[in-house]
Amino acid sequence: MEAFFKLKPPTEVFHIIDGFSAVDQETIPMEDALGRVLNSDLTAPEDLPDFFKSTMDGYAVQTRNTFGATESLPALLEIAGEVSMGEAEKIKVGSGQAVKIPTGGMLPKGADGVVMIEYCSLLDEKTLEISRAISPLENTIQPGDDFRKGAVILPAGKRLRPQDMGVLAGLGFLEVPVFRKPKVAILSTGDEMVPVDQNPGPGQVRDINRYTLGALCRNMGTVPVQMGICEDHFEPLREMVEEALQAADAVWISGGSSVGTRDFTLKVFETLPGFELLVHGISVSPGKPTIIGRSGAKPVIGLPGHPASALVVAEVFMTRMLWTLSGVVDAGDGIHTVKQAILKRNIPSSGGREDYVRVKLENEGEQLTAIPVFGKSGLISTLVEADGLARIHMNTEGLYAGEEIDVMLFSNT
Repeated sequence: MEAFFKLKPPTEVFHIIDGFSAVDQETIPMEDALGRVLNSDLTAPEDLPDFFKSTMDGYAVQTRNTFGATESLPALLEIAGEVSMGEAEKIKVGSGQAVKIPTGGMLPKGADGVVMIEYCSLLDEKTLEISRAISPLENTIQPGDDFRKGAVILPAGKRLRPQDMGVLAGLGFLEVPVFRKPKVAILSTGDEMVPVDQNPGPGQVRDINRYTLGALCRNMGTVPVQMGICEDHFEPLREMVEEALQAADAVWISGGSSVGTRDFTLKVFETLPGFELLVHGISVSPGKPTIIGRSGAKPVIGLPGHPASALVVAEVFMTRMLWTLSGVVDAGDGIHTVKQAILKRNIPSSGGREDYVRVKLENEGEQLTAIPVFGKSGLISTLVEADGLARIHMNTEGLYAGEEIDVMLFSNT
């Protein structure tokens, strides 16, 4: 049946996925923006910080008054006052003077450096002894050292992290323009499928893919829209897919993507307005009978029905699609954490395809090792036991025990 497929290599499939467009934009409160993707560049409306401040507890001085100071020959300065936190400082530091200052305090006029408190000692209430020379601007932060007014602080396509939220707060952003969270409609097909709250009868199974694929979508910051289970009949599936296209930005169907007599996914896709078939079969294992198409601008995906196959394809390919729809620039980078490990057993492979083998990671002393988890594509236990995937490149005979390999951790690991 392989002749029915026009298999594409994974690199070509990634390129096709990158061709989809991101969803539209919305403006949200800054405090709700963690994990969201910026729709446009954000520039600094002011210098950060906007004043000269100390990075240490100590004394603000004119640094030339410290030159040559040592423990055996300290510099003596007159204490002219103390800086208060959170206030514009009115004290001026003159030649031969020092002003006590806390970390983060505003540097008084006339000062160009701060001597750490560890190198200062009081001889009396008005006399300070300094045992170390400092350079101009030492232990200070100048206006704009973090960001200059007008500079791009966060570029479009950036997925916001906690530290990014910090700079937004520091510069007074109350709202930010981000891409809307993509909605992904998820359908499960098969006469044998029953809901999770129903006891399966003979030949029936509970719907696993609804929950694994939905969880992956949520983990990637997108919104799963659960459409339910559809029987293996053309007309009901067509109606459900049309409804899904109205409700979401992408449609994923698990099951029915192969070439069996009751596999209607592609036939239904071909009835959709403006449908274009982009991929019918990927040279990977598991997951060969994957369909990628578009109806207008929206991706429509046919995933394998077997739970492990469906989730492996989703981890490898659909995570990239979700980031592309979310507006992430260079969506192929940074989705998965990759760790290096020593392979404990040989992994055979057939040429002409990429294999994604489930592996479990274990520590042996200071060495991280990878143990293959073998099993058929219909077994969810192989994924439960595994920590990630080892990729075997096309046209190789496999991987060998003792090799250092890259392990792509699952996206929620």
